Amino acid sequence: MTSNCKVLRSVVRGVGSYLPSRVLTNDDLSRIVDTSDEWIVQRTGIKERHIAAEGETTSMLGDKAARAALENAGLSPHDIDLVIVATSTPDYTFPSTATQIQASLGMTRGVAFDLQAVCSGFVFALATADKFLRSGSHKRALVIGAETFSRILDWTDRSTCVLFGDGAGAVVLEASQGEGSATDRGVLTTQLRSDGRHRAKLHVDGGPSSTQTVGHLRMEGKEVFRFAVGMVTGVVKDAFEATGTTAEDLDWFVPHQANRRIIDMSAAKLGIAPEKVVATVHLHGNTSAASIPLALSAAVADGRIRPGHLVMLEAVGGGFTWGAALLRW
Repeated sequence: MTSNCKVLRSVVRGVGSYLPSRVLTNDDLSRIVDTSDEWIVQRTGIKERHIAAEGETTSMLGDKAARAALENAGLSPHDIDLVIVATSTPDYTFPSTATQIQASLGMTRGVAFDLQAVCSGFVFALATADKFLRSGSHKRALVIGAETFSRILDWTDRSTCVLFGDGAGAVVLEASQGEGSATDRGVLTTQLRSDGRHRAKLHVDGGPSSTQTVGHLRMEGKEVFRFAVGMVTGVVKDAFEATGTTAEDLDWFVPHQANRRIIDMSAAKLGIAPEKVVATVHLHGNTSAASIPLALSAAVADGRIRPGHLVMLEAVGGGFTWGAALLRW
């Protein structure tokens, strides 16, 4: 990307996260289903996950992550005019979880809505907010990934219940003028894809229109693993091509935190050095749309991600959906 025309960029002003206080370890799970710490760690890299308390909803998790992001940005809720929440586990069929967070933050202006792309949700929401901000229609956005996947798990199915957890993460984006080059701060490109033919491989077997129930998560693990690595590498390469950058230019690779083996294989296939990979899946499991902002928040808090760094985000979700976003911090 070598253009020198002035453009609006969506720059990250702040990040925040929240994990419920209850921790469910692999040993705890071994007392619920036929599994073991060794079996789970060997196949997924997950050591523990957090579970929302009774009465603790997705919007409550998202509210806490949003407040942390606003504090990190040095802003108040009244500085925000756009709230997008990526979630597959909303408080209600309607109204949206985003409007519940908007209300809890005391916001009375702007627009708030949910976006559903399962584990790719945060990347899709980031891309959507970026287009709002770059259009000039809005100035600052809260982009939140929040999930309570524990509420849709079949706790007798050891192939799925060991993988997922609850949590929320958020970023504050602000429209800022850039030079139109890959050296700009902010979102440089987003690449989104979907293919609805793969529903059976990863889905929830319920819904208002089909069964009138919430349903449970169902997954064909081997098929998801096989598709995930190929999908990830494709959109990441497209993001590099769109910006004239390479894996060598990256400072950090922040993938969806679903499975350590998928993360490592994807990075290796892309030629991304292991020391550039941010992995937090061992601490919270797969938190779906919350996993990327949780990882971002951890890497910013410990000083790894700093202003000027080039950061690649990517995710694959049920449907399938998949996407990548390249941004300069």
